[in-house]
Amino acid sequence: MEFVLKRMDPVQRQPERGSLEQDGMSPMDPPDAYAPPNMEPVAVADMHPYLQQMVIEHQPFLLEVERFENTILAIQKCGYTKEADGQLKHFLNFIDEEFIAHNRREEATLFPLLKKRLLATAEHGGGKTPITPVDLMQDEHTKAVQLAAVILNFLGLAFRIPDEKVRLIVLDAALEQGRFLVELLRLHMFREDNLIFPLAHQLITATELEQM
Repeated sequence: MEFVLKRMDPVQRQPERGSLEQDGMSPMDPPDAYAPPNMEPVAVADMHPYLQQMVIEHQPFLLEVERFENTILAIQKCGYTKEADGQLKHFLNFIDEEFIAHNRREEATLFPLLKKRLLATAEHGGGKTPITPVDLMQDEHTKAVQLAAVILNFLGLAFRIPDEKVRLIVLDAALEQGRFLVELLRLHMFREDNLIFPLAHQLITATELEQM
């Protein structure tokens, strides 16, 4: 079934991405979201092969995120088509099969030891329960999966609603959550590549990484 959004998407009322990039800002993130803390940069080529593989796996993920964003923009411009429906389902299936598997490997192998080292070196926030960068990454893993589930549920609901106006509102909400997911995933992979993996390079020995 094809229909065109007749209501302005709330996300579209934000400035265009190009102007955001020029200003170094995003409505979804703090102005310094893509500015990692002051630490010695680590070239991917200098990392252990385990960490290199994690970085490499992000490349197809970023391509999928870009395609997903382009699909959202196409729906907002031209309406919801059968092709767009297939592309959205492909991305949500990708999240379920590839992204979650990648996250589970990180959480089962790298994150526990890295968190232990971060706590030992006082690389954490204050408070009764110290929060490390690893905790933030795990929280973003959960948020990404939750957003994907919300989008899937909204899409399923939209096409069961007989009233066109209500259906468009629900679809509108799904697309808005999709934009949030795009920003979350991009920032998450940037943080892992530029903060988490360099920290692992510094705090975990080659022998320990070999065992992962």
